[in-house]
Amino acid sequence: MNRRLFYPIIQALLAAVLFGVSAPFAKLLLGEIDPILMAALLYLGSGVGAWILLLVQRAGNGWKEAEAHLVKTDVPWLIGAMLAGGVAAPILLMWGLNQTPASTASLLLNFEVVATTLIAAYAFKEAVGSRILWAMGLITSASIILSWTGGAWGISLGALGVIGACFLWGVDNNLTRHISAKNPLIIVGVKGLGAGTFSLVLAFVLGKSLPGAGIIAVAMFLGAVSYGVSIQLFILAMRGLGAARTSMLFGIAPFVGTFLSLILLREMPQNLFWVAVLVMLAGAWLMVTENHDHHHIHESIEHTHAHTHPGEHHEHSQPTDIPLVNGMHTHPHVHEELTHCHAHAPDLHHRHGHVEAT
Repeated sequence: MNRRLFYPIIQALLAAVLFGVSAPFAKLLLGEIDPILMAALLYLGSGVGAWILLLVQRAGNGWKEAEAHLVKTDVPWLIGAMLAGGVAAPILLMWGLNQTPASTASLLLNFEVVATTLIAAYAFKEAVGSRILWAMGLITSASIILSWTGGAWGISLGALGVIGACFLWGVDNNLTRHISAKNPLIIVGVKGLGAGTFSLVLAFVLGKSLPGAGIIAVAMFLGAVSYGVSIQLFILAMRGLGAARTSMLFGIAPFVGTFLSLILLREMPQNLFWVAVLVMLAGAWLMVTENHDHHHIHESIEHTHAHTHPGEHHEHSQPTDIPLVNGMHTHPHVHEELTHCHAHAPDLHHRHGHVEAT
């Protein structure tokens, strides 16, 4: 494994584990709370938790900024991600599920990884080679095997609705990638409160009533950990891996949920589960052992994100109005044009303006 990718890969896997934990625990709560209200409280919990962690982060850092602020040009990306993934996708999913057999929906929900990868490759020109496409195929196939239940299956308008929801989540992932250099706590805080408020209003419009305070607190805490911290790790992983690779590793989440369901709910997985695990491991191995190495050009760029001195691609001079800082910090800085060769992924410094040298 490329050492530069070790931490982003671990962040993506931890994000998947935390998100996978949410399914069995949420299932334990669903007997006490409506599904729409559950979604609202999970999102709200992630948003509230992110803002609390932001205060703790700033206080622990002496109120100095270790992460970059969102700026005006970031707002369209953030709003687009929230509307696509937090508002439109759940509506389309609920409409689709209402008209689609459960066996069909469980298979089609795996389309999110495919959608994220295709959008990253074709719309945003993220580098995706044959090895990554094979990894995507294996991981998606493993998820399909895991969710296969037999029974009724067919393509309908409802099924297209489920596919549309996955496509919108793919859009969400790629739009969020464009602001992944900025403070993930602020991104999660805004997205969580925005999507959670929408789902809460929708639940009230549909006549749903709130459960007891204890259930609300547990659901929001689950959202703060399994949604909030998970999405923060997902954003951090995208800094180093890009949207496609992060989304693929995140695809192990259903396997985590299945393992926990076995432990917590005594739900024995079907025999195909073990086949799916082997296929998923093969896809993950292809991804984490990728070695994309060639001469390439970094065009001159000015941007702002958290970094350290010295650090790869951060041998720039310190701005005169900013004192020399040790450790993680943020400030606007310029990268001069550079041509070199090393293994890399579509990280913050290998996206826009990254073309092969001739």
